[in-house]
Amino acid sequence: MTAAGTRDFTILLVDDRPENILLLQEILEKGNRKFISASSGNEALKTVLKNPSIGLIMLDVQMPEMDGFEVARMLKSNSKTKDIAIIFVTAINKEEQYVMQGFDEGAVDYLQKPLDINVTRAKVNVFEKLYFYQQELKESLLETEKVNRQLEKFVYMVSHDLKSPLASIITIMSSLRGNLVIESDALTSQKIDLVYMASNHLSEMISSILEYSKKSLAQQTVEEVDVFELVNQIAFLLFPPQHIKIKVSESLPVINTRKIKLQQVFQNLVSNSIKYNDKQQGLIEVAATEKEDFYVFSVKDNGPGMTKQDADKIFKLFETGSNKSSRDSSTGIGLNILKVLVEEQSGQIWVESNPGIGSVFYFEWRK
Repeated sequence: MTAAGTRDFTILLVDDRPENILLLQEILEKGNRKFISASSGNEALKTVLKNPSIGLIMLDVQMPEMDGFEVARMLKSNSKTKDIAIIFVTAINKEEQYVMQGFDEGAVDYLQKPLDINVTRAKVNVFEKLYFYQQELKESLLETEKVNRQLEKFVYMVSHDLKSPLASIITIMSSLRGNLVIESDALTSQKIDLVYMASNHLSEMISSILEYSKKSLAQQTVEEVDVFELVNQIAFLLFPPQHIKIKVSESLPVINTRKIKLQQVFQNLVSNSIKYNDKQQGLIEVAATEKEDFYVFSVKDNGPGMTKQDADKIFKLFETGSNKSSRDSSTGIGLNILKVLVEEQSGQIWVESNPGIGSVFYFEWRK
């Protein structure tokens, strides 16, 4: 870094004539720029390997022993240096054969000697901006990977900690089911059976999540999933209040996918639709359409809806809506996890909503 908020941009100038290097440096001089020079191809290769911060190489084509084309070829063949931008600086006439050879070897642009000062500055300015965009993208990806690892660890810890109390609940429910006095009360017996069944299902889900959290994406099992059956099972086990009706389209497909991940997306969306519904007669509808390589699933509700401002931010980590019930009960993690799961499929997730009328959450899932 140089001045506050200004990032360094390092340029390697490669030419066998010192006066050309001095001229280039004088043309390109700028507060945040650092210059490194090399007088031969061999020296340039060694310099690049020693300086991983180089953002641009200004490379003379005509040099003794190793010309610029050969230097570029070697840089592009090395995984550590292949992404560095190269501008050829050449006195060779811009005949097509030379231009094409340069691009074949990995050049991104040409500058013709004698140099036009304004053109040279303009081109380098463009490559400086591109370099910083790439750096910001890399930093963003690293931060995303870090957050994903933290979320995976969080899910594993929570799932693991739920196993013990859930096992106790199952044991108690099993004992109650065997109690003849309780069984004489048909309604109570039915409710205990439901809790027992739901607890066992939840235990299986937690075991599956724990197993998935130990595996890489490549190791996770792909299986045939009847989405209609999956969503109906989720809807039943969420025990929606009597005033909320869940309609599941019979046209939902059967697909080969990682079941746990699709289940997580549907369970979160349907659960939220139940949790935040504010109508006397609540309605949730689950449907699907086809779009090229994806199914587009939708979860529609007639709940409180949300503003466009909320719709734009709810998939961001730790962001919650401005709705009071959402602020009071949401961590801002769930929908971000769904976004990660959907993007693993190269799909997108979004919401269309009208305040007071309801919302429709859409997500794409690869066929």
